[in-house]
Amino acid sequence: MNLIKRNGNHLPVLPSLFFDDVFGRDLFNWENNNFSTTSTTLPSVNIKETADNYEVEVAAPGMNKDDFKITLDNGQLIISSVKQNEVNSREENFTRREFSYQSFQRSFVLPKNVVDEEKISARYENGLLLLSIPKMEQAKQKAPRMIDIS
Repeated sequence: MNLIKRNGNHLPVLPSLFFDDVFGRDLFNWENNNFSTTSTTLPSVNIKETADNYEVEVAAPGMNKDDFKITLDNGQLIISSVKQNEVNSREENFTRREFSYQSFQRSFVLPKNVVDEEKISARYENGLLLLSIPKMEQAKQKAPRMIDIS
């Protein structure tokens, strides 16, 4: 069946915006930004800028703080993790071993001459890896200053 636009009095004309709106969306795009090119799940990240620092939250439930590796290399912050699980069970004549490996890597380029790289801190609590990236003093937002008129 073909869609035909008619300008006569036979059928009302639906604006192309309708079709663009409905059929132009990624309704059937099953790709998700939380999946890498290798189809492994990447943790979601929230980044918030305050007057004094950047705050990064990485959703990583079920992990331990020892599972993470955070490095700073030439202005690039790299957050990675490797977690390995091994399950062994033995019943009667059957032996089963299952291995599970989870890994991810996220990287962020830090703005030059804005962050104090020596004071970056991280902690893991309640399934969230929390990073605090302080700004240098000269890069901090200052409160508005009233200027007197003489």
